[in-house]
Amino acid sequence: MIRRLVAYCALMLGLLGMVAPATAQSRPAAAPNYTKMVTITPKGAFVLGNPRAKVRLVEYLSYTCSHCAQFAEDAFGPLKRDYIAKGLVALELRNLIRDQFDLTAALLARCGGPSRVFQLTEDILARQEVWVAEGQVIVIRQEAQWKSMPLARQLQTLAKGSGLLQMAQARGLAPAQANACLASEQMNKTLLAMTKDAVENRKISGTPSFLINDQPGPRSPRWEDVDAALRAALNAR
Repeated sequence: MIRRLVAYCALMLGLLGMVAPATAQSRPAAAPNYTKMVTITPKGAFVLGNPRAKVRLVEYLSYTCSHCAQFAEDAFGPLKRDYIAKGLVALELRNLIRDQFDLTAALLARCGGPSRVFQLTEDILARQEVWVAEGQVIVIRQEAQWKSMPLARQLQTLAKGSGLLQMAQARGLAPAQANACLASEQMNKTLLAMTKDAVENRKISGTPSFLINDQPGPRSPRWEDVDAALRAALNAR
């Protein structure tokens, strides 16, 4: 009886061993969600999408640039849906800082790290007119004290008064963390070095400006023109 039971168990284990691989093979591996995949370059730029994508689109961005806001409104939806989600194109954001308003927004967008930077960028650009106007009011009201404030204090005051801090908080950024980022000398240096490289080495004179696979992209800020350039780059490879 015992021998028959042992033989039966051995037979069942063998059958299970034969079935298990087939079951595992019948489940295809989940496709990567490239619209959530963010990496950081050695120079501190954030890259959304497949790091090995055939095409790398670099955008030089200023958060106070109205053309950048319009490009984000027109482009980010189809860019993510038609190119980034499919692993064809990766989007790299490089900052070109124009003023203290821009610096404040850039520091806050980057403060949340890879998981928040692109969503905060969209939020900030979508409400650009509102927070810039509110920030200008703050500067005018505090004109007497403004010039004597240390830079970190200026940025913190601007972030709170303009509504930028509230936008960052809505995305899960704690006020203490945000204020620390606004006072961070290292983060400031990273942004200024990126700006210096854009202006002095790349000869970028305005935003948005684009590179496609490290070559100058279309001069136009219109999504239709960037879209055509991406399709041409994909077809060329």
